[in-house]
Amino acid sequence: MDNLTSDNGVARRRTGSLAHELVDQLSQRILLGQLKPGEKLPSETTIVREHGVSRTVVREALSRLQASGLVETRHGIGTFVLARETSMGLRLNVDTAASVRGILELRLGLEVQAAALAALRRSDAQLQQMRQALDDYQASLKNNDCCVEQDKRFHQLIAEATGNSYYTDIMQHLGNSMIPRTRVNADERGDTDFSQLGYLANLEHEAILAAIARQDPDAARAAMLLHLSNSLARFCTGGSA
Repeated sequence: MDNLTSDNGVARRRTGSLAHELVDQLSQRILLGQLKPGEKLPSETTIVREHGVSRTVVREALSRLQASGLVETRHGIGTFVLARETSMGLRLNVDTAASVRGILELRLGLEVQAAALAALRRSDAQLQQMRQALDDYQASLKNNDCCVEQDKRFHQLIAEATGNSYYTDIMQHLGNSMIPRTRVNADERGDTDFSQLGYLANLEHEAILAAIARQDPDAARAAMLLHLSNSLARFCTGGSA
């Protein structure tokens, strides 16, 4: 019975992770205008085939997209993209040191409070998903693999745990732009060791997660403030990270 429970728990986390990745991909297509307002999304069968996921994952992803206000499902007809003024009004061109500093400053004003709300409102399932994101992050670091997706997923999961769809919408719109070490051109990167920055960042991630797990909003707020302040300081040191 214990093994079955454990296997089911892993399956649920895996489904949640895949659904989150699918949400990110579809929402980016919407926000970038590849799927336009009023346009019908591909059928469930088509999404299953194109993305190599189960119907359960697709349904969960569509449910999350609907909850965030990006789409609406018309029973018996399909799922359609909703018109969104925010997707037309916010333009991101994040490829220089100055622009990345601007994103980090924006996140300081956004994610510090999001962490506090997540500590108060998170569910056990959401906490497990955050834990899995950091486990995946650590595994990628050990293998010298890119851990941008895991990093982004952790921060987006915190936004989701606020229960406030506006946090989720903004974080989804930021996408990879929220990860400083991926957004600077080669001339400005110089010889910065981004793997070391990844390890430092994950130590701070663990402190954020611990505070959210304890449901301590003040500690979560402080841990996120420290993380993003350190990220900004690391990035500004030498103009690269």
